[in-house]
Amino acid sequence: MNAMKWNDQTPIFRQLKEKVVELIMDGEVKEGEAVPSVRQVAADYQINPLTVSKAYQELVDENVLEKKRGLGMFVTDGAKEHLFDEEKRQFLQEEWPRIMVRIERLGLNLEELANRAPANDGENS
Repeated sequence: MNAMKWNDQTPIFRQLKEKVVELIMDGEVKEGEAVPSVRQVAADYQINPLTVSKAYQELVDENVLEKKRGLGMFVTDGAKEHLFDEEKRQFLQEEWPRIMVRIERLGLNLEELANRAPANDGENS
């Protein structure tokens, strides 16, 4: 895991959990692979091991990570698909309605927005 800047507005365990989710969704940590130990993460980020444990436990409760006794924590099979499904659900139920209200308030239409969207070819527009 890379260096992290902690946001004072969100509990550290939640930020750490989100970082692990990002790593899995981006394919940097694959299904079946181990995640760094609680002790290692606590030492690397100079945070309380209980904070790391809480983040990992939430991921275990959500079937994203699994404990293998004596071996550590591993990403479960199907975790990436589960995370994408959950992220899509959250976006469509929580974020998209707010975005649509803002779009309507600004008098924009979807065609206009589509024409302004940056191309996915890596060039800056």
